Amino acid sequence: MFLEAIDLVLGRLKEQGADFSKVAGISGAGMQHGTVFWSKDAETILGGLDGDKTLVEQLEPGGKGERKGAFSHPFSPNWQDASTQKQCDAFDKALQDPKSLAQATGSKAHHRFSGPQILRFHQKYPDAYKATSRISLVSSFLASIFLGEVAPMDIGDVCGANLWDIKNGRWQEDLVALAAGDEGVADLKSKLGDVPEDGGGSFGSISSYFVKRYNFPSTSQVIPFTGDNPSTILALPLRSSDAIVSLGTSTTFLMSTPEYKPDPAYHFMNHPTTPGLYMFMLCYKNGGLAREHIRDAINNLSSSDNSKSWDLFNNTATSTPVLGQENPDSDPMRLGLYFPRPEIVPNVKDGTWRFLYKDNNLSAIPPPEAQTKTEDKSWPIPKGDARAILESQLLSLRLRSQNLVGKQGDLPPQPRRVYLVGGGAVNPAIAELAGEVLGGADGVYKLDIGGNACALGGAYKAAWGVERKKGETFEDFLSARWSEEDFVKKICDGYRKGTWERYGDALKGFAMVEEKAIAEKGQDKDKVVSGGTVV
Repeated sequence: MFLEAIDLVLGRLKEQGADFSKVAGISGAGMQHGTVFWSKDAETILGGLDGDKTLVEQLEPGGKGERKGAFSHPFSPNWQDASTQKQCDAFDKALQDPKSLAQATGSKAHHRFSGPQILRFHQKYPDAYKATSRISLVSSFLASIFLGEVAPMDIGDVCGANLWDIKNGRWQEDLVALAAGDEGVADLKSKLGDVPEDGGGSFGSISSYFVKRYNFPSTSQVIPFTGDNPSTILALPLRSSDAIVSLGTSTTFLMSTPEYKPDPAYHFMNHPTTPGLYMFMLCYKNGGLAREHIRDAINNLSSSDNSKSWDLFNNTATSTPVLGQENPDSDPMRLGLYFPRPEIVPNVKDGTWRFLYKDNNLSAIPPPEAQTKTEDKSWPIPKGDARAILESQLLSLRLRSQNLVGKQGDLPPQPRRVYLVGGGAVNPAIAELAGEVLGGADGVYKLDIGGNACALGGAYKAAWGVERKKGETFEDFLSARWSEEDFVKKICDGYRKGTWERYGDALKGFAMVEEKAIAEKGQDKDKVVSGGTVV
């Protein structure tokens, strides 16, 4: 499918009149955490591709052994693969515990990460493992196809494997030894290859296959491809302490930071272009779907014909007082969690939790079906949920990012800017609460760069790689060419004095709510992150 997709998209572009002869450099984004296993014939096949044939015709094995293939395994386990729990447990234990693993590699062990996937592949398919000459991520696999030889992994994307020692800039020996087994560390290191530190350094000129088949110039340079999430932060000149909140079916929080403060609850990766910076990432399964459930419940109370309208939800959310407190001095805070799907931050099964928080104590609100009276005035359901779910999702982001942001002038530590992308970015109520909860010294902005921010980031990475001046950073390169008025619109203020501090007071209670959820429906022994420490 990957190979067909490459020929398909280039073929369509060619039919539409794209002039590939003008391409000076190429980079891109691949889905993170996919793992590709190359055969011992891969380099020979890649270096001798015939421009008159498709990639599949030449790289896939032929029938009855008529043609050798470039892969030792026909499948590439990707980010949706969850078959490696046993291997994840081994990775977590290899360095003592998940916290130590996160300290070394930026993340605790995850099903989709290439380290546990390689270990499982080695254990389940030992002959195929021995027949494997090189191992790629999806990003470096794509770069390899365009380069005509197996390309190195990107310095940012390699951090999504649980194998790279981020602080020391090398493969982590104990983890490589775990995945390598009897074949040994040296064997797996040769399969993984070296990882260049320069995210913009050329791997070399494009393969003659693409010169002949699509008329790329032979001088076109292949710049390191990276993962889709690292590439997304390259879609604009993101500065330190700027945050991107992607509001789709799931929720993703991305931030560029000079601080390396890893924890099992989130991800740290090397910045894909800028040494000394790191990419902080939070991934949530629950996002838009959870909000839609409450929207639908509120709309069902009305006679509106448009059951999918956000108007009632938004009006209810913005007219409800902060944390549900009519009187902040006497009323308890409303704090809840809404997970129609199992969540990974925190790692709990699906469920809904509602609590009132006051004086360091939580009192649970029973679900509607368990209430003995028509409506609990302290938390009207579902109307009280409209604001509470937005506060919940944003408080989780603030809880885990608060120690990674710096002071902004005279303002307390918070993001400089908050950029909203994805379907939820058009919702004014979400934007308003993002400013109230997360802050943003310069405000909250909607980033409108089309539906493929990661592809755009890859294009910018290629441009920087081939056009940069000596010592020119990616951020400086892009800022000089960036037209903010075309892509960015300020939609509301960020920091609101008094309101922002009230949400800061709520963080301890919110962490307690997460602990309650973990105790009741936790899927592992992870603890809640609070203020950069484990509580």
